[in-house]
Amino acid sequence: MSAIDDFLAMLAAERGAARNTLEAYRRDLEQADQIVGKIAGATREDLAALPRAWADLAPASVARKVSALRQFYGFLIDEGMREDDPSSALPRPALRRPLPKILSHDEIGQLFAQCEGEAASDRPLALRQLALLELLYGSGLRATELVSLPVSAVPRDAPFLTVTGKGGQARMVPISQRAAKAIARWMAARPSESRFLFPSRRTHLSRIRLYQILKDLAVRSDLPPEKLSPHVLRHAFATHLLEGGADLRALQTLLGHADIATTQIYTHVDAARLVRLVNERHPLARARLSD
Repeated sequence: MSAIDDFLAMLAAERGAARNTLEAYRRDLEQADQIVGKIAGATREDLAALPRAWADLAPASVARKVSALRQFYGFLIDEGMREDDPSSALPRPALRRPLPKILSHDEIGQLFAQCEGEAASDRPLALRQLALLELLYGSGLRATELVSLPVSAVPRDAPFLTVTGKGGQARMVPISQRAAKAIARWMAARPSESRFLFPSRRTHLSRIRLYQILKDLAVRSDLPPEKLSPHVLRHAFATHLLEGGADLRALQTLLGHADIATTQIYTHVDAARLVRLVNERHPLARARLSD
C-alpha cells in the first residue's frame, strides 16, 4: 500500500471518516502527487508549486486541499515515515463560513400544500414524495442518510428512526406524527421486495434523483428551483426549531454534528430572539437599576 492508502485507512479506522470525505482526500492527495511527484517525500520547495496550480480554484477548494495535505504530513510524522513537516509552505486561505440558505415558513407552507395536494391522489410516487419531504424538513436528515434508509430503520411503536450518519455513526432521530403518517401511507404503496425504504431498480433512490424530485416540486409550488435542495430543507428544520426555542445542544444531537461549532452557525438566524431572551429572562432584566 502507498502512504496515501495508509493515511486514508487510518482516517477510516480511527476517525470514522465518511466515504465522501475519503474520496475527496484521495483526489486531493493524488492530484498533488501528480504535480510535485511523490508527495510523501516532498520538500517545502516542491510544495511551493501547488499554490500556482491552485490559482484558479475557489478558496474553499484550496482550504480543503491544504487541510488534506497538513493531515497527511502529520500522519507521516506520527508513523515515523518522515521527521519534518513541509506543509508550512502551503497557503492559509482565509475563509468566511457561508451562512446557510433558509426557507421562510410561508415557502415551506407552499411546498407542503402542493405536495399534500398531489398525495391526495394516493399515487405511489406522490406518496413517496410526501414521505421524503416530511423527513427532510421534519427530521433534518442529510440527503445520503435519507435515501439509504433501510426499512428496518422505521419504528414499529417508538417515534424514532435509526439513522446512520457521517462516519458510520448511528443516532436516533425523532419523527413527527405527520411524518409517521406519511411513511405509513408510502409503506402501503412501496415495492415490498426491497430492503430500502425508498427503493430504486438496483438499490435505493439516488441523491441526484432526490434533488430532481425537489426541484420539480419547487417549480410546481411557484418557488425558484434554485432555492430548494435537501440541504436547504435540513437548514430550515434547524432554523425553525431554533426559532421555536430549541437549544443548541439538542439541535446538535438532532443534526448529528460531532462538533457544536458546526451547529452554532444557525444562531445567526435567531439573533433577535436571543437578544430578546436576555432582555426578558435574565434576572437583572426584571430588577430596577438605581442611579
